Amino acid sequence: MINFILEMKSITKTFPGVKALDDVNLEIKKGEIHALIGENGAGKSTLMKVLSGVHPFGTYEGEIHYNGAMCEFKDINESEAKKIVIIHQELALIPELSIAENIFLGNEQASRGIVNWNATIVKTRELLAKVGLKLDPQQQIKNIGVGQQQLVEIAKALSKDVELLILDEPTASLNEEDSANLLKLLKGFQTEGMTSIIISHKLKELLKVSDRLTILRDGQTIQTMSIIEDEVTEGRIIKGMVGRELENLYPKRNATIGDTYFEVKNWSADHPLNTSKKLLDNININVKKGEVVGIAGLMGAGRTEFAMSVFGKSYGKNITGEVLKDGKVIDVKTVDKAIENGLAYVSEDRKEYGLILIDSVRKNLTLSNLQSVSHKNILNLNDEVKTAESLKEQMNIKTPTIEQSTGNLSGGNQQKVVLGKWINTEPDILILDEPTRGIDVGAKFEIYKIINQLAESGKSIIIISSELPEILGICDRVYTLNEGRITGELSIEEADQEKLMTYMTESWGSK
Repeated sequence: MINFILEMKSITKTFPGVKALDDVNLEIKKGEIHALIGENGAGKSTLMKVLSGVHPFGTYEGEIHYNGAMCEFKDINESEAKKIVIIHQELALIPELSIAENIFLGNEQASRGIVNWNATIVKTRELLAKVGLKLDPQQQIKNIGVGQQQLVEIAKALSKDVELLILDEPTASLNEEDSANLLKLLKGFQTEGMTSIIISHKLKELLKVSDRLTILRDGQTIQTMSIIEDEVTEGRIIKGMVGRELENLYPKRNATIGDTYFEVKNWSADHPLNTSKKLLDNININVKKGEVVGIAGLMGAGRTEFAMSVFGKSYGKNITGEVLKDGKVIDVKTVDKAIENGLAYVSEDRKEYGLILIDSVRKNLTLSNLQSVSHKNILNLNDEVKTAESLKEQMNIKTPTIEQSTGNLSGGNQQKVVLGKWINTEPDILILDEPTRGIDVGAKFEIYKIINQLAESGKSIIIISSELPEILGICDRVYTLNEGRITGELSIEEADQEKLMTYMTESWGSK
């Protein structure tokens, strides 16, 4: 008899106007790593929120059996009491608190109401070491990167006595090296008897680490397969996810590349908190009309910092250098000036910096260019609706109505809203920072098509991505960055993953 640690039977969950889960069944074997796969909006995260009590008993139909007993979790505390811990895709850390304080928040190392800070610091160091982080436990969360924050979330989960660990897109914010380390950790946890459920759109990772997988599509269970016994391939997974085969993950583009249009010259910046530390050092890049240029680098290389410093000097101190458009120096001292001069920047963190999740799709799409839908500083609702409807069609945003709350959309459709918002400013140069992070292969394909269309219309595009296959699949040329310096420039014809990684890990001037 198969020993299932978890059985979810006939789970149905409905939101106003949307059936998110429709008679879903999921069985997890004790001690396995089980992948939960599907397009954005397929119901993966919703199913895990049902399991963890975020969507409490009574708000869904169906049954949850854990370790042979029926469970009716009313909140996340009840599921954690059963040793079920979930790490959500959205970061749930308090920026102003330290790493140690965040890890043990609600689980304080205390006696008689008094926190033992020595024990807290020691245990924090042990947990950080376990997830591969070498950070000061007393450092504030707001002063570390997104990828490092994700690892702190995992350390926080490990601080509890976990039996079933649920990870929702745990490697979405990590580069390849850190992702590999995390997957190695999961395999190590498995040898200690831990059961894991992992949600991810990185199919290669899932095939390496998982024992079995379950595919969801449109809120329904499609199939469960054994990775080895059923000889599962990426193509087979994709077909199950989208109901069709994607012949090419990277659509072809009819590139007509023109003259150099955008240049950044001798660009340097100091760290905003420690001006004695050089953040960016004499960076020089250029982008031609109709060209897609990639910036590749490991976490901490300075990719996002560079993009933000160029876009309105949003990050860094003592910034020096020039930004040129069509051969003329332009003013990018503020975000407003950058937008006026044709720049647009799509942040790597769409939920924090790209969208107002509680607002409608309509409001988010028009937010960056309210002047275009206003007259004498008074918003024209009819014009705003027309603009939003047009962008919805152009970006193929799947939403019942433009009045839908943006937070209710899938990750892929949220990303399309962010792109649509910036396209509405009619930019000449787009800087896209991790434009496909945390979205599925089907949604990625649509984002790639939008990027191609923008390039074909003559836009100059810069892509920052942690996924080297993505850089190689959609770019015409690649710069590599390490320690705040450009270490290489390659055409896409001469680039491959090995070469890029070599340049990404070498110090400037070592060649």
